[in-house]
Amino acid sequence: MAWGLGNWALLEVLEYLGTFSVLIAVIFYFAESGDRTRQRHYTAWTVINTAQGKGGSGGRIEALEELNRDHVALTGLDSSLAFLRGVRLPHAMLSRCSFEAADLRMGDFHDADLSFCNLRSANFRETDFSRAKLSDTDLNNADLNGAYFKSADLSRTDLSNADLRNADLKNIRWDEAVSMRLANIYGVRNAPDGFVTFALAHGAVATESDEEWAKLLNAAH
Repeated sequence: MAWGLGNWALLEVLEYLGTFSVLIAVIFYFAESGDRTRQRHYTAWTVINTAQGKGGSGGRIEALEELNRDHVALTGLDSSLAFLRGVRLPHAMLSRCSFEAADLRMGDFHDADLSFCNLRSANFRETDFSRAKLSDTDLNNADLNGAYFKSADLSRTDLSNADLRNADLKNIRWDEAVSMRLANIYGVRNAPDGFVTFALAHGAVATESDEEWAKLLNAAH
């Protein structure tokens, strides 16, 4: 019986039909991939926009990282006050964004475009900004303690009142239009020639103590 069924032409036809149906399913799957991608992006933006102006994460870390992996521009993003600790947005297109007063400690923004952004009072401790574009960005009162700026562009960046203690400034781009008033540059590493002298001459301070720096800040206001 087994030998007879094995030579039955109908079984061979059914086998081919099974293979063909799998092929059709694969074709439809890839044909609809664009719709699924758009749906994922729509869901991610809904999460981000719904949480706008609120504290906490609200799923924004995952949503932002997913959009960035798909190379979606995040230009003009507003995530002020958000808790985004450890967010990873390398190569992100974030120009004119706002992370004002957000917590982005230990984040990854290497090679990202953060030009013309509002990053006032944001916490960027130990964040990676290597080769990032931060030109014309407002980092007033930002916490940049231990941040990594290797080869970053800080041209015309406002660093007044910023905490730059222990930041790595190797090969940064900067010019004399940058604002350094009351920025704390104690322990900066690998600063380019002339940077520390220029910073101190234009109002920066170098003090390890939080209390001493707070006194200087309070005296200036």
